[in-house]
Amino acid sequence: MHTFSFNHIALAVKDVNTSIEFYQKVLQLKEIENTASNSKTRWLSLSDGKQLHLIPRPNSEIKINKAVHFALATSNIDAFIKHLEDLKIEYSDWLNTPNKDYIRKDGIKQVYFQDPNGYWIEINDDTTL
Repeated sequence: MHTFSFNHIALAVKDVNTSIEFYQKVLQLKEIENTASNSKTRWLSLSDGKQLHLIPRPNSEIKINKAVHFALATSNIDAFIKHLEDLKIEYSDWLNTPNKDYIRKDGIKQVYFQDPNGYWIEINDDTTL
């Protein structure tokens, strides 16, 4: 049997500098060295060795779908929602109700918003992992 642990997520982005600025401002991620290559791909630390890789693809079509998203958990989702509001970043629940959070059947609160390329990001308060 194989066992796995999460390593990184990679996103194709139109403008890597704009994306870096967004993720640093909104999620307060720190940029780390791209140790894999000398490419223009830039890496951000998600914590505990997990990474977000932003791969510049200025001429590629980026298809978005809310069902394709990544989720991050925080212990204080209300403070994060206030942070989004302070930055004037629109967020919604799963059904696209503007500026509304959603509480799942299991009691986890979540919100969704998009990065500059349209990718969906979920923030929730599931700290059981």
